[in-house]
Amino acid sequence: MSTRWYPIYQRGNPQLRIFLPNFWMKLVRPEEKQPKNVVQFIVPTGMTNYDIENYLKKIYKITVIKVESSIENGKMKRAIFNKYGPIVKEDDFRRAFVTMPRDQEFEFPDVCTTEEFKKRTAEDEKSSQVSQDMYKDYLKKQGNRPGLPGWFSF
Repeated sequence: MSTRWYPIYQRGNPQLRIFLPNFWMKLVRPEEKQPKNVVQFIVPTGMTNYDIENYLKKIYKITVIKVESSIENGKMKRAIFNKYGPIVKEDDFRRAFVTMPRDQEFEFPDVCTTEEFKKRTAEDEKSSQVSQDMYKDYLKKQGNRPGLPGWFSF
């Protein structure tokens, strides 16, 4: 959230006023296949369809044909990773589908084509192979003792 408190104006100083919206919009990949001119966002529940349309028009200068949104409940999960931990509910959110004109298309950028990413995946594959080999060695050592926990060794 941005703040609405501005610096105190003193005579002779310029007025420092900057518009910062109180909303955020998160662009997400749709779960089902969508037309190229439909984009999906997750926005706060306080944001209306009119706010979404104005946000995209004024800030990003995107022509919006239609906005459809619905409020979805947050997931219920345990705060601690065991079966006796307290149950916590995530925040609710609004899922918005924005339709642009037919001649406008949106495609997610492919961020996985850089050389650095390829180098990282090669290193990850190498480290995963090392961990798999270590696990196979562990299973060889424990082969004649099925059912005993790993910490019980001599």
